[in-house]
Amino acid sequence: MKKNLDLNVVGFVANEIYKVEKFGSTFKMIDTAGNKVGTLGTSLTRKQAFNEGKAVQAYVDKTGKKTYRKVDMGVYNAMIIPMNTADGGIQIEESADHNAVKDFIHKSSVSLKPRELVMTDLKWKYLIRSAVRAKNIMMTGPAGCGKTLAAKALVKSLERPDFYFNLGATQDPRATLIGNTHFDQGKGTFFSESAFVKAIKTPNAVILLDELSRAHPDAWNILMSVLDQGQRYLRLDEAEGSPIVNVADGVTFIATANIGSEYTSTRVIDRAMLDRFVTIEMDVLNDVQEFELLKYMFPEVGEDDLKAISEISHHTRTQSMSDSGKLSSMVSTRASVEMASLVYDGFNLFEAAEISIFPFFSNDGGVDSERTYVKQLVQKYEKDENGSPLFEAKTEDNVDEIPQF
Repeated sequence: MKKNLDLNVVGFVANEIYKVEKFGSTFKMIDTAGNKVGTLGTSLTRKQAFNEGKAVQAYVDKTGKKTYRKVDMGVYNAMIIPMNTADGGIQIEESADHNAVKDFIHKSSVSLKPRELVMTDLKWKYLIRSAVRAKNIMMTGPAGCGKTLAAKALVKSLERPDFYFNLGATQDPRATLIGNTHFDQGKGTFFSESAFVKAIKTPNAVILLDELSRAHPDAWNILMSVLDQGQRYLRLDEAEGSPIVNVADGVTFIATANIGSEYTSTRVIDRAMLDRFVTIEMDVLNDVQEFELLKYMFPEVGEDDLKAISEISHHTRTQSMSDSGKLSSMVSTRASVEMASLVYDGFNLFEAAEISIFPFFSNDGGVDSERTYVKQLVQKYEKDENGSPLFEAKTEDNVDEIPQF
């Protein structure tokens, strides 16, 4: 699905790139999914692009008018054909094609990043470059920081075939990644390959391996040869003859992982597995970034409530990351978004916190517990019907000051 065109932006529209094909006496544009998109643009531009072996790309001028201009075919190819890395070697292409790839990564790709994804342009470019080069990508960071959202945003932006596998919820890795042997009275014993096998046979696919750090070690062992740039194959040892399935050209694997001592059900990922990925670490948002995200997602909610949620979340993160902090856990962006959505649906700040964030903090210790600390933190932001604070925020030398926006 194409993004809505923002006519306030002057320049090329990054995801509206087309090749031109001749049909009889007409020249039509073909999008990156292979669909005809009609006869938009001038016939002369399409004809010239076809004769010169170029693509056409949407362009918005200063008046907001959209036209189509000729661009190098490498820009179109970068959208649909990742560089083949099957041999694990260094990729060298023609100078013009390489310049087109670089322009796409460093210029055009930034406009493909969705607003709700709070991620630096640099890291987004890393992500795009890895997909264009068919590299394996590992997204790391705390729970709820946007790893899966970033992976899904990449898939949507590049409009590639995509497959999702939650390895953390997999009880039988061999069945999930290879397949199962079945018995049928009519057919006898037969092998049924997994959805994962179908995925790796799909050219240019993006395959999301969610919760890799929670996967069973058997899953890692199976994936070793699949993810190795010098091998890129899967042996179906459950099938008759143990055939080998090669990973199709252009396939990119994106894994997400929670790394840290606070994630008790995760496993320490083997170094050999880590070496098969380019690692991109997602950043924890600060209060300003969190507020901007919440304001974008819930514009109807009052800014005071959104600022309160942002500051509460930021304060828990500061405390949990400090050696002398009072908290061992933090409010994730996912939890703060849920808290804002509850406020949007009519719950007050404390009610929203009771559902979305209090359960993440231990009640051990009574009045000295982490949960009591967070409850007191939230109470300092509560207001009465006149908009005045219900509780006066007192700050002393031995009391943590609530961060001010």
